[in-house]
Amino acid sequence: MGILANCFLAIGLIITALAARVYLVLNTARTLSPEPQRQISENCSLAVFLGSGGHTSEALSLLSALDFARYSPRTYFIGEGDALSMRKALELESLKAADTHKGTQTNRNTETPYSFVVIPRARHVHQPLLTTPVTVVLSLAASIWRITVAPLLFGPPVAEILLLNGPGTCLVLCIAAHLNRILGLRSPRLIYIESFARVRHLSLSGKLLRPLVDRFVVQWPELAKKDGKRVYRGWLV
Repeated sequence: MGILANCFLAIGLIITALAARVYLVLNTARTLSPEPQRQISENCSLAVFLGSGGHTSEALSLLSALDFARYSPRTYFIGEGDALSMRKALELESLKAADTHKGTQTNRNTETPYSFVVIPRARHVHQPLLTTPVTVVLSLAASIWRITVAPLLFGPPVAEILLLNGPGTCLVLCIAAHLNRILGLRSPRLIYIESFARVRHLSLSGKLLRPLVDRFVVQWPELAKKDGKRVYRGWLV
């Protein structure tokens, strides 16, 4: 009886410690202070999730305004079967490379400054709710492998910034990033940019991710007025 009581006590302590760690991580994300401004010459590794369709178009529009020489290397997370998003990202990379090397001699032996990571979708279009938990678990497992396990075992380290703008697969990527924080591993800063189409109300992804991300950016002042934690920077796409 004494051994059983000690086992329950140990399990209770572990659960309490884990819950306290999760609370600390989530509370830190909500009160995260801005990092010191980087020098223009400093590189910053960047990851972005391309959610297909309009989400991909908006994400690539955001990226097109960045200096690719500074934000490098870049990692594109893409849902399984989304060949169109990959093609659009390759077109942007080619366009940026042409602009960068215009009038200069290109070194063809340089390492490609971007990569693609394909993960299962958390939920497919018109997928029955009954089977959604299965695809969510598969997507989460793949995200944990790519963000937590693979960088730890094989490298390279996970990107410093993870840019999100929907849809649902963003949530599992965010959970994987928080797992890194719970374990004390390097984790990307999470930036969620709400869709331009959301003028008065947040999307479902936005409502779920708002407490979890480090920066939550909206593109319409009406949304910013409803919550002081939302950052308004005007139209970004």
